[in-house]
Amino acid sequence: MRALIVRKEGDEKPVAGVEDISEDMLPDGEVTVAVEYSTVNYKDGLCIGPGGGLVRNYPHVPGIDFAGTVEASDDPRYAPGDKVVLTGWRVGEAYWGGYAEKARVKADWLVPLPEGLTTRQAMAVGTAGFTAMLAVMALEDHGLTPDKGEVLVTGAAGGVGSVATAILSNRGYDVAGVTGRPEQADYLMSLGAARVVAREELNETVKRPLEAETWAGCVDAVGGDMLARVLGQMKYGASVAAVGLAGGAQLPATVIPFLLRGVNLLGIDSVMQPFENRRRAWARIAEDLPMDKLEAMINPATLSDLPDLGRAILKGGVRGRVVVDLSK
Repeated sequence: MRALIVRKEGDEKPVAGVEDISEDMLPDGEVTVAVEYSTVNYKDGLCIGPGGGLVRNYPHVPGIDFAGTVEASDDPRYAPGDKVVLTGWRVGEAYWGGYAEKARVKADWLVPLPEGLTTRQAMAVGTAGFTAMLAVMALEDHGLTPDKGEVLVTGAAGGVGSVATAILSNRGYDVAGVTGRPEQADYLMSLGAARVVAREELNETVKRPLEAETWAGCVDAVGGDMLARVLGQMKYGASVAAVGLAGGAQLPATVIPFLLRGVNLLGIDSVMQPFENRRRAWARIAEDLPMDKLEAMINPATLSDLPDLGRAILKGGVRGRVVVDLSK
C-alpha cells in the first residue's frame, strides 16, 4: 500500500515522501479502513514538516482526517462495506493517520458517514468544516439568530472560515468575512459573504476596551490582537466562537466586554468531541452546507502533492479545502 511517510533521524529535519509499505506496519485497532480521501489542515502541515510537538514517534503517517470504506472490523458497530469518517482523536499526530491507502484505528474514533454525503464531500469538509459547524452550533445554542445582525468571520478565506461563511449564509445570516488577501474578495462573495472586511481594519489594537456595538456573533480563526479588538465590538450578550490562533495565542484584552456587555467567549475543540455531538454536527453539515459552495472550495490533490501543500498551509497559502484522492 502507498503512504506518505515522514522520517526523522536524530536532530535532522523531518523528511516526507511517498513510499510503498506493508499493511503489517499499521498500528493496532479494531477497524481497518480502505481510505478513499483525506484533506490538509494546519496541523497536517505541522506533522508533515516540523512536527510542531505533535508527532511522538517516527516514521510517521500524518493525516488527521480521512473517509473511506470499512475493510475489516472486530467491533459490532461497523461491518465491511460501511462508509465512515474520522476527524480528531490525535490521529495523524500521535497515531498514524489518513495519508495512506489503509488505516487501522479504534472503533470509538469513527463516525458513520452521514446520509447525503459522499466520502469526497466529507473530506472537503474535514476537521476545518467540522470545526466551523461546531462553532455555528455553539453560537446558535447561545442565542444567535439571523435577525440579530451581522456575523463576523475572521480568516474567512481559510478552511474553517470558508465553510463557516457558506453555512451561515445558507442559514440566512449576513456574513462579513475578514481576509488579509484582497484578491479573495470574489471567492468570499461567491460563498455567500455579504461584504468583505480588510484585515487591516481589525488588526490594529486600540486602547478603548469598548467600541461601537457592531457584530451579533463571530467565528474567529485568528486570535491574538484581532480577537481582542473584536471582543470590544460585540453587541450586548453576543458570542465569539474561538476556533484558531493564526494571529497568535496571546489575548491582549480586558474583562470589560464580558462585564459591561455580557459578551461570551466560546472555546471550540474538535479533537475530543463526544460521539453524539459529532453525529449532531455531521448531520447539520449534510443539512446546512450547500454542496455547490463546498465544491467551489475544493482544491484536488494527491499523496505526492502533500509535502508542498504542508509547507504552503503553514504560510497561509492555501485557500478553501484540499481534497486528497488516495487512489491517485
